[in-house]
Amino acid sequence: MRALPLIGRLERYIVPILVIAGWEAFSRSGALPAALLPAPSTVVWAWADWIFAINGSTQTYSGNWIFDTLASLMRVLAGFGIAAALGVLLGVAIGWSRLVEIVIEPTLQALRPIPPVSWIPLAIIWFGIANKPAIFLVFLGAFFPILLNTIHGVKTCDRNLIRAGAMVGGGNHELLRFIVVPAALPSIFAGLRIGIGSAWMLTVTAEMVAVKSGLGYVLWDSYYFLRYDLVLAAMASIGMLGFLSDLVIRAIMARVLHWQRNTTIQGEED
Repeated sequence: MRALPLIGRLERYIVPILVIAGWEAFSRSGALPAALLPAPSTVVWAWADWIFAINGSTQTYSGNWIFDTLASLMRVLAGFGIAAALGVLLGVAIGWSRLVEIVIEPTLQALRPIPPVSWIPLAIIWFGIANKPAIFLVFLGAFFPILLNTIHGVKTCDRNLIRAGAMVGGGNHELLRFIVVPAALPSIFAGLRIGIGSAWMLTVTAEMVAVKSGLGYVLWDSYYFLRYDLVLAAMASIGMLGFLSDLVIRAIMARVLHWQRNTTIQGEED
């Protein structure tokens, strides 16, 4: 019986291990030049020097991983934080008020299909070559998933609960605070999880053209110098940080929505 949970935990690592092993074998087979598709072991060595300055093989980037990561993380947190605050507030207002929906939503829906990367020229003109255009692009990438999921969560709130709250004397403020927003939290957290992924994608795009630091800049600069091992190390760093960011949101969601988990367990017992 104890072996079954262990097997369940190991199953999630089977596919990554097979992919890495196949990649290593293919890279060492000579089907492609090693410089074009570095083996995972080569990428790991470049990544290790980037982090710990082992042998200086990554040259100017040797030992600078933490600084590049912090630069990208700051932009992600700033843009995502603004997007989360504004997206949730506007989403609740649009989902709750018909007037706000009529006045604001058409404009937002017209802006939503515009790809965030198409704002890069204007962002550079408005903010220059610095952190601000990157933060602006991260905000654009994260804002709309959070907004739309919040609107959906508010609009799908059980109307019987709202009527019951109104019958016992609850005003708009009380209804929003104690009924609507708690009911919308699962959708809001879904939007936050989508938004954080978009935030990492956009910060890398912005760093390629609008700033001279961060993981995206290292990725693009390494491409110019044909250091594809460092390119892949940068991609792995971004994937790892994106995964950890999502893990943090999931942990917060589990604590905030503990009532939902308890309800599910109770339903299974019944």
